[in-house]
Amino acid sequence: MIVYKAMYKVLDEGVHGEVLDFPGVITYGPNLAETRRLLASALADMAETNLLYGESLPHPDPNSTDPNADLEEPIYLLLTAANQVTLVPQVATP
Repeated sequence: MIVYKAMYKVLDEGVHGEVLDFPGVITYGPNLAETRRLLASALADMAETNLLYGESLPHPDPNSTDPNADLEEPIYLLLTAANQVTLVPQVATP
């Protein structure tokens, strides 16, 4: 499990959320609960994209902070390995 740091900023229209130590993981939701859910999904999507392109994941920085945040908290990324192997390109069977 990798622990990054999430930040949330409450705005008039909703809640902005981002992972401070994983560039590009950012979202917006109508309330804190939905923003947390969307941010966790965005983190998983960005991590998967990095890995698909052979890029490493950013190292967590426990010292990262945003002075404008209303809330900062850990966000967890759990990596699992697949047990299925697929050939690419797949060979057509006659």
